[in-house]
Amino acid sequence: MPKVTFLPANETFEFESGKLPYSDHGQPESLLDVAMHYGFHLEHACGGSCACTTCHVWVKQGERNLSEMSEEEQDRLDTAADVNLHSRLGCQAVVKGDVVVEVPAWNRNYVSEGGGSILGDAIPAKK
Repeated sequence: MPKVTFLPANETFEFESGKLPYSDHGQPESLLDVAMHYGFHLEHACGGSCACTTCHVWVKQGERNLSEMSEEEQDRLDTAADVNLHSRLGCQAVVKGDVVVEVPAWNRNYVSEGGGSILGDAIPAKK
């Protein structure tokens, strides 16, 4: 059973391949789909249609356990901030095995998550 760990929250979710109910966000069993199913907040302004880069993550471990990157995803990532060789869009990266990904600090929506910011006073906590 594949496991997905989201950093820095260090939250891990395990599911049985082919049995995860599809929540209609991104590709079935994508990082975004897994996050949505388990109630983990991963930004997705376009609803998971590969039309933005708000679900951009960095793959820390298990890159080979994700689907191959499509040309459409590559083109979209060209417009993302702080892209590196391990960048993926959560809505397009389908999970095939254990994976650890990091949600970049600038890509976390502290207001919608109802929490404080690790960026100090630049983003005040929601009261």
